[in-house]
Amino acid sequence: MKIAVIGLGSIAQKAYLPVLTQRADLELVFCTRNAEILNHLAKQYRISETCSNYRSLPKMGIDAVMIHSSTHSHFEITRFFLNTGLPVFVDKPLSDCYSQCEALYELSAKKSQPLFLGFNRRYLPLLKQHLDQDKPLMALRWEKHRHNLSGEPKTFIFDDFIHALDSINLQGNTSPEDLSIHFQRTGDHLSRLDIQWQSDEVLYQASMNRSAGKTREMIHADYLNTSFRFDSFLSGIQWQNNEEKALHLPDWTPMLKSKGFHDMIDHWINVVQKGQQSLELTKRNLNTHLLCDTIYEHVLDKTPD
Repeated sequence: MKIAVIGLGSIAQKAYLPVLTQRADLELVFCTRNAEILNHLAKQYRISETCSNYRSLPKMGIDAVMIHSSTHSHFEITRFFLNTGLPVFVDKPLSDCYSQCEALYELSAKKSQPLFLGFNRRYLPLLKQHLDQDKPLMALRWEKHRHNLSGEPKTFIFDDFIHALDSINLQGNTSPEDLSIHFQRTGDHLSRLDIQWQSDEVLYQASMNRSAGKTREMIHADYLNTSFRFDSFLSGIQWQNNEEKALHLPDWTPMLKSKGFHDMIDHWINVVQKGQQSLELTKRNLNTHLLCDTIYEHVLDKTPD
């Protein structure tokens, strides 16, 4: 399978290229406007085909594209490749405008081509191993905090907070009217955001403090008489029957495996091979972006002029 990788910045270099280039079943084409980075990475990973203009890629016999460029470019590039009849992977968010997300999924359906979004936290092996419980879920809380990184609200919400929000949006059908939204600002910047809702007696919470004392991520899950806490993607604690049990991934688990990138790319390749993705996945992708849009409008509405 021949896949074009568009955008070779930090996230592509740290998270995607180390995984993609290990796969014997993939032939890669690198694409970026930065000639220095393009030449360097092509040499590093022994990639023979490159280009600087993504519009040249359909002539290179590719089977699918993966987009890792800046958020503001996602709509234009995704629309171009869907119109050419190619499956598209976009590193979240699809767009920071919900109407554009709707338009792209309508085009995806019209062209019968899958539009896959890169939410790696859906594939965390430690959580998938322990949180698929037979017992009913009572509460799920996801905290993703950063140190000294308050920022412009739209970027804060769509590029960063979306991780925590999507990770609790398990059913992908949350109504915007059900959201309880609380936030704090530091000057013109958004510094903290807390969201919660309740559905079928289950309490869902997402929190991000970008003025925290330390960058960290924590997940809390409560089932009937059983509780979990994960302070990283490598280890956690289970409390059951008044006893505490330490949880760990196996030794030597690769870092990008622990962060869900291996399993996410496996899923993406499977979607390309089948030529379609589940309707439930599409609905969740859209619903998460709708919630982000709702939160952003709420923050703007409550911000003094």
